[in-house]
Amino acid sequence: MVGDADSGAVRELMVVLAVAGAGLLLAMVAAFAPWHPRPGRGAPVGLVELHSPGGAGAPAVGLTAG
Repeated sequence: MVGDADSGAVRELMVVLAVAGAGLLLAMVAAFAPWHPRPGRGAPVGLVELHSPGGAGAPAVGLTAG
């Protein structure tokens, strides 16, 4: 089947495979990049503490940054 395809179809398939490979590479870099703080740099943004408005009572769940 591939022998019957003209060079345009083969070129298009190669472009699709190259774009897919580049996307996979970028996804792997994002997934395996070090996200932990390093000395001399600020810590990454974490969750913000949640407070109930008006002080009606203690919040059910207390989340802290970090």
